[in-house]
Amino acid sequence: MLLSVLIPVFNERNTVVEILERVLAVPLDLEVVVVDDGSTDGTRELLTGFEDPRVLILFHENNQGKGMALRTALTHATGEILAVQDADLEYSPEEFVDLVKPIVDGEARVVYGSRCLNQENEMKFTRFRFGSWVLTRLTNLLYGSRLTDEPTCYKLFHRDALRDIRLRCTGFEFCPEITAKVLKRGFKILELPISYKGRSVSEGKKINWKDGVIGIWTLIRCRFAG
Repeated sequence: MLLSVLIPVFNERNTVVEILERVLAVPLDLEVVVVDDGSTDGTRELLTGFEDPRVLILFHENNQGKGMALRTALTHATGEILAVQDADLEYSPEEFVDLVKPIVDGEARVVYGSRCLNQENEMKFTRFRFGSWVLTRLTNLLYGSRLTDEPTCYKLFHRDALRDIRLRCTGFEFCPEITAKVLKRGFKILELPISYKGRSVSEGKKINWKDGVIGIWTLIRCRFAG
């Protein structure tokens, strides 16, 4: 099965080339769809000069948000399996080999990589960790799931799981919206442990408390929407 790796990018000039090279080194049949979401720090120029036949690079003229970048990427992806990859170095694309296996083997249609299931990860109780805990607990309460890490970046889907799902997200609420809509359609989410090296705001982390509030509202809205 072809794996489509979707990479939204915004101002990640220090890491974008390395993450692309690491994704392309993964021993899987894959394509990479990169959407630069209006970067202004030199990322755009680096991507313009990056050449590999497996990579499709698209550009938003203005910053529209991570959700919009992923929605653009989804419209161009051709793989049977779809995976989200951030353009920083918090996650290890080498782990895609293990994450795609349950989908390839027909054991699952949706797989999330859980940072919480790997006891070797240094998961300090920061405001980001607290926000993740709140979103995960609310997801389980509203949708009857048993997730440990709802906001994880590593979300993989068989294309069938996303068929006819319409996304409204523009920003970081992509995660709760797609989780909610997949669960409402009756798909179980299989979680597997992954490694994680979190970065701070000073190192480029962009999510903030407002995104957490929007995420909470998104979970509630999707639960009771028709």
